[in-house]
Amino acid sequence: MNDEGDCLRVALMLMAMSARTAPKGKGQDSIVTRIVLKEDLPALAAAMKAFGEKHDLRFFIRDAGNVAASAACLIIGVKGQETLGINCQGCGYSSCAAMSEACGEMEESVSPFLGPNCIMKVADLGIAVGSAVKTASMLNLDNRIMYSAGVAARLLGLISECSVAYGIPVSATGKNIYFDRSS
Repeated sequence: MNDEGDCLRVALMLMAMSARTAPKGKGQDSIVTRIVLKEDLPALAAAMKAFGEKHDLRFFIRDAGNVAASAACLIIGVKGQETLGINCQGCGYSSCAAMSEACGEMEESVSPFLGPNCIMKVADLGIAVGSAVKTASMLNLDNRIMYSAGVAARLLGLISECSVAYGIPVSATGKNIYFDRSS
């Protein structure tokens, strides 16, 4: 390794590994990760800004500025429409089969997330995101969990196989760019 860019790539790979190895419901993995490097961040930030403007969500516009200023972004998503066959009804349906049937009736939309989703899979996503940011913290890598970046990544097709996603932009500068954010 000879520069900060190499260090950042290794850190992002370790974050992705932490998401991959995080505990999963019934041990069934539906987590997907994608690393978005600096050269691809303008497109992600533009999609965030456009979504925010279209839906009057100012925090999307604020977050887009942070993403544009970041070194890279880890996207973590889940194939939330896969079921575990335990019929817990956490999704709001009477059984996993009923949820799967409802998923088949849904049309792809421009909504932030595609539903319905297995509650266990969504919990797996939360655990994976927490594991990834724990790794970033251990490496002293500034980061922020962003719903907005996950929405934009999904709508851009960066993680199209997922129904729900979050983004974790990272930065390695003298001051944490995610700390003093305008409202």
